[in-house]
Amino acid sequence: MKALCVSAISSNEGKTLLTTALLQNFKKSVRAYKIGPDYIDPQFHKAISKRDSVNLDSFIMNENQVNWIFNKYNDQDISILEGVMGFYDGMDKGSSAYDVTKALNVPTVLLLDGSGSYITISAVLKGLKTYKDDNTIKAVVLNKLSSSMHFALIKKQIESDFDDVAVLGWIKKDLPALKETHLGLDLVDANEELLENISNEILENIDLEKLEEISHFQSKQTSDYPFDTFSKVNKKISIIKDKNFSFIYHDNIEFLKELFEQVEFIDSTKDEVISQDSDIVYIPGGYVETTESYNRIKNSNKFKQSLISHAQSKHIYAECAGLLYLGKSVDEKQMSNILDVEFTLTQKRTRLGYYYSSAGLKGHAFHYTKPIDTKDGIDILSKKPSGKGEYGSWKSNKIFGTYLHTMFRNNTNYIKDYFGI
Repeated sequence: MKALCVSAISSNEGKTLLTTALLQNFKKSVRAYKIGPDYIDPQFHKAISKRDSVNLDSFIMNENQVNWIFNKYNDQDISILEGVMGFYDGMDKGSSAYDVTKALNVPTVLLLDGSGSYITISAVLKGLKTYKDDNTIKAVVLNKLSSSMHFALIKKQIESDFDDVAVLGWIKKDLPALKETHLGLDLVDANEELLENISNEILENIDLEKLEEISHFQSKQTSDYPFDTFSKVNKKISIIKDKNFSFIYHDNIEFLKELFEQVEFIDSTKDEVISQDSDIVYIPGGYVETTESYNRIKNSNKFKQSLISHAQSKHIYAECAGLLYLGKSVDEKQMSNILDVEFTLTQKRTRLGYYYSSAGLKGHAFHYTKPIDTKDGIDILSKKPSGKGEYGSWKSNKIFGTYLHTMFRNNTNYIKDYFGI
């Protein structure tokens, strides 16, 4: 089998760029994965590879469960994993690129910024290599270099200091194709020619043959299903999935397909109507609070009325942006008024990172909104188990909304309760 993790020493070091280039290069048969709870990078991955990208989160799931998820979707010639932050960041939660690659036995390629340095790069690499003896670092790519001579200096030093790290190549600074876009969601909508140009420029001085050689690994298989078993239910679920509500773990969708007899997808931005025979509506996270996102949905009156009608007697489960839409308003922006809670958009982040729910869940939250009044909140979200925190969930009859994103497959009993099955 073949797989590689692209990691670095921190965020904003070019992991997404190199991952983008490799996915484009291997796009005929590649599966992308994202380590951690990120929703944006998987959208890049899917736009390029034309296959869903899968999150591997060893905070929300245990090691056996992460292995099972990896193997379930590992159906292409090569898998490319994009790391989170720096290689060891997240170890305190057991969810770093180091933790995941060690659990999966997947080799790691480190992307190191070589600008303004040469011998020191080898010293940085030594620190990374010796911090944990069982690390998976097998190769490096040097980024932001100005010339082949600069690369040769660094390569010579690393090869002198290490006999177990391959120097695969280098990436020029100020690549022309990157000036045509910025590293935001524009990449999702980038045309094929631009993606091809970006990939060619990034990979121009990288030994892809050696990279593929490094990618061979022995997969760790899990013999048993490491989750609670369940039976398919003869019910119908409506999943809201569109440009506004797009923050969805791919395995959550696959799990719901396995759990429910019927699954329909609804685009709220196209004013589609939820089927009257639907038993449960799932509204994932995304954006409804910004002007751009709100304008896409503010006139979706048929959708809104079908949701309100559904809420009168049936179940709704909503995350983050879905929670906001169930509320009365976000500042002056009117929502569905299904839950009696108002929100406001703040300038500072309200939550970021992993959280524990007082209901017993582990998950991730990242948002700039907050409730104006928390009097009817039901779940405390805290950074530590049973720690201090603030309300992050609201419930009314069969309607439940939460700021917490979690993975469904390892929370079957919780999901069955809130989904009314």
